Amino acid sequence: MTRFLLLFIVAGAIALAPVGLAHAQAPVTGAADAEALFTSPDPKLHRNKQAAYHIEKDLLEAGHWELADRWLTERYIQHNPNAASGRAGVVAYFTQVLKVKPKPIPEKLTRPVVAVVAEGNYVVVITPRVLKDPKDPTKTYTTSWFDMWRFVDGKADEHWDGAVKEP
Repeated sequence: MTRFLLLFIVAGAIALAPVGLAHAQAPVTGAADAEALFTSPDPKLHRNKQAAYHIEKDLLEAGHWELADRWLTERYIQHNPNAASGRAGVVAYFTQVLKVKPKPIPEKLTRPVVAVVAEGNYVVVITPRVLKDPKDPTKTYTTSWFDMWRFVDGKADEHWDGAVKEP
């Protein structure tokens, strides 16, 4: 069985190798109705999705970090290597390091959202990210970004994303 699995993986890799050479990309775009992605018929998942929605809209998009205590626990465990753990640590990262200034909280989320997945205490929000093409800085390309939170009593208690250390 193990040998068959290894042969299957190697054969698949060889078959897909030419695909990487084509450099074709379907652009990453947001869903037509991002608001609907943050709902669920399951009450627990709905509560957690709504908290993630407010983290996205009120904190990340509008920069109202004075509202962080509504959506983040005090101990907030941070796995982003640029921000310290604890609610105070993440607030300091956005307000003191990145110097984010608050702007009016929009009625609806204006940032595009690709998908929202909730399971148990976890919510993952996937968004498009536009980056400069390293081969041609006059061009851009899209990729996906994710934020994942673990919720306790309707507040985010732990966070993961795709961040790397900033220079």
